[in-house]
Amino acid sequence: MTYSLNEIEATSKRAARGAGYAWGLAEEAAKATRWLCGHGLDGTAELAHLLDLGLAAAPADHRPDAMQGPWQGKGALCPLATGTLLSDCAEQLRAGPVEMANIAIPALLLPFAAYAARELKGCVVLDCDGHLAACDGYSVSTPDTLPAQARRVVVSLGEQRTGPSPHQTRAAPTDQAWATLNRFAHRTYAPATEESRLLGAGAGLSDND
Repeated sequence: MTYSLNEIEATSKRAARGAGYAWGLAEEAAKATRWLCGHGLDGTAELAHLLDLGLAAAPADHRPDAMQGPWQGKGALCPLATGTLLSDCAEQLRAGPVEMANIAIPALLLPFAAYAARELKGCVVLDCDGHLAACDGYSVSTPDTLPAQARRVVVSLGEQRTGPSPHQTRAAPTDQAWATLNRFAHRTYAPATEESRLLGAGAGLSDND
């Protein structure tokens, strides 16, 4: 089954929030997932894998604790928090590569690399344990797969290496990934109460017949 990119974004935002991310990062997660799907990549599966890791339970442990030297945290770096920092600090790439250690789901860094590339009017290259991907701000070229976790990611200015992937207007997530996102999204729904049932559709306790 296929879904519009609007549906992908809305479900991803609720899922990230349900997994425990603050609204700001939930919005970033949704935009990143939509961006990946719009460029022919399986963004829903990448987000589902990230949410299953439970990094949002201790956000301070999974974001870079310093920007001097390799970016690293107490645990695996969250690509949402790390990617947001990368796009905010894009100018740092003019001075040289940024190295990151122990990144979870590095494919989710690609949208943020694209934002940085657009800001710098250039191409940003990611080397994820030897797997190279490049973004020029509008298109992306990637290997067939990126690792689920990268011990070392080097982000630098460079050149587009292969032809870009075509843009998509719809996405076809796997049943498993879509079920995972909806499972987390359901955590954001308020449970029904007696009052809400009475105020909702239907006769409730009254009978007008």
